[in-house]
Amino acid sequence: MKKKIILLAGPTASGKSATALDWAEKYGGEIVNSDSMQVYGELCHLSARPTPEEEATCPHHLYGILKGDDPCSAEKWRTMAMAVIEDIWQRGAVPIVVGGTGLYFKSLVTGLSPVPEIDPHIRQEIRQTVTRDSAAQAHERLKALDPHMASVLSPGDSQRISRALEVILSTGKSLKYWQDIPPTGGLCLRDDVVIEKNVITMERTKLYERCDRRFIMMIQEGNAIKEVRSLMALNYPASLPVMKSLGVPQIMRYLRQEITQDEMISLSQIATRQFAKRQMTWFRNQCGDWNQLKL
Repeated sequence: MKKKIILLAGPTASGKSATALDWAEKYGGEIVNSDSMQVYGELCHLSARPTPEEEATCPHHLYGILKGDDPCSAEKWRTMAMAVIEDIWQRGAVPIVVGGTGLYFKSLVTGLSPVPEIDPHIRQEIRQTVTRDSAAQAHERLKALDPHMASVLSPGDSQRISRALEVILSTGKSLKYWQDIPPTGGLCLRDDVVIEKNVITMERTKLYERCDRRFIMMIQEGNAIKEVRSLMALNYPASLPVMKSLGVPQIMRYLRQEITQDEMISLSQIATRQFAKRQMTWFRNQCGDWNQLKL
């Protein structure tokens, strides 16, 4: 008998978690997180993680398992996710993988190209340099070392610039060289697995309204601001993904009295809508053969 896995992707604020809970009850499933911010323990409210009450209704995995200074690459997530998924299958249950990080889903379904392990000292040096200087300066450095990757990355994309620098400095080859190697390890290559692939779609105006409303609720509840205040006390480098999560930079500016609360809310809502738009574009381009769930 083949093993079944259900995938549920979708943009932020589209109702993924509620849908996953319904499916978990219906199919005897266990929920596996596929959101790059919900893996962090410091981001419970701003990342819209399932509530403790929701998590109590069925087993949830890979939520809040990492500290904010521990970057979670697609390969790292896939390794953790596969261990959890195999365990769920061993117990006769159905894994329901839910989230909004497209690259995580891609790594699970089609696998990843074999980029060698990055030298941790090089990684630390790159992160510190990007934090101390700027993404734009790091981009100039990348131009000299890896012109191709520099040409396809925005000068402000510190996370991907850092990744490209780490790879070229650790391996002597461009990230593109490794990405061009056919991926391995994907579930689509296994004959013993049935993959049900679903992606939530929603009218853009409706999704944007949900994004705006949810952020206001987070602020009114007060937990989001408390969360960022605690995050600031950890003195994490600004280049870390957790420090650039939706709402974090804006709330930090508010707590430093650089902007008003109304400005903080407006800027956070704009950033969230822009992020949701990018997610919708990615899923439309990459998940054309998935089941479309219109909510």
